[in-house]
Amino acid sequence: MRVGVLTGGGDCPGLNAVIRAVVRKGVQEYGYDFVGFRDGWRGPLENDTIRLDIPAVRGILPRGGTILGSSRTNPLKQEDGIRRIKENLAKQEVEALIAIGGEDTLGVAARLSDEYGVPCVGVPKTIDNDLSATDYTFGFDTAVGIATEAIDRLHTTAESHMRVLVCEVMGRHAGWIAIHSGLAGGANVILIPEQRFDVDKVCAWITSRFKASYAPIVVVAEGAMPKDGDMVLKDESLDSFGHVRLSGVGEWLAKEIEKRTGKEARTTVLGHIQRGGTPSAFDRWLATRFGLHAIEAVRDRDFGKMVALRGTDIVRVPIGEATAKLKTVDPKLYDEVGVFFG
Repeated sequence: MRVGVLTGGGDCPGLNAVIRAVVRKGVQEYGYDFVGFRDGWRGPLENDTIRLDIPAVRGILPRGGTILGSSRTNPLKQEDGIRRIKENLAKQEVEALIAIGGEDTLGVAARLSDEYGVPCVGVPKTIDNDLSATDYTFGFDTAVGIATEAIDRLHTTAESHMRVLVCEVMGRHAGWIAIHSGLAGGANVILIPEQRFDVDKVCAWITSRFKASYAPIVVVAEGAMPKDGDMVLKDESLDSFGHVRLSGVGEWLAKEIEKRTGKEARTTVLGHIQRGGTPSAFDRWLATRFGLHAIEAVRDRDFGKMVALRGTDIVRVPIGEATAKLKTVDPKLYDEVGVFFG
């Protein structure tokens, strides 16, 4: 069997670990041949490939990013996109395709598998940890670790100048990075997309913190919104999946805090730092296990499925079910950490 592999959407630590595990087990135990498609769905659209064998994946376990490249190409929006993918898979003699990605990449895989008969297996990847069918996605643990370390560093400089420091982290629709890193880093305010925030209440928490002679740290997810406002956008342009570019809520909030409290406020936007660099031990472990189970699903010809973590077990779920809805922060969990606000 010849198996195709692609990585789509935003890059994240652990992608290379999946590729390595898929190829190592597929070659050593099943005798499969592999081809890598470059830059997500652009690869099968344009028949842009690289050979994947054991020498090609040697030494990539600790590397961030992806040796295959990635993109936000949406073949469903391309003229004759489905036909081109099917023709190019046939040219490459690919009998199964492993798609490693998040909501958008796997959403395409679900359509290709369920509606067009393309044999796909999905692997869940996103630092946002917002795929509902799996307890965790790889990349999330690394992103939280990076954000937590940044918050730790911000505490010392904030206290040296007794100023407010606002740390903006990623999280378009789900506040998992914000709530995990904010709690771990001892933030005094955590703002997430699932709960619209009251700026006056935020300012009250900040004022309370100053009264205790401590400088406050505010962690805000990029998709968080004020009660009386809209999502702050970087610009109005849309990508091929219809997403706007976020970022800016941290800067906006810092200006509001200064205006309403009279306290100096500065902003740190972590941005792509959260997605870069070497993966954590947990993400290497999880990504590797996902890769091993993905190639087993190919061997079993159990297509249209995504591998998922449930407890400590790796299970298979329909890709369509995995992408049907996002996993968001439960209000009860947000209320639980609220004791540390202010």
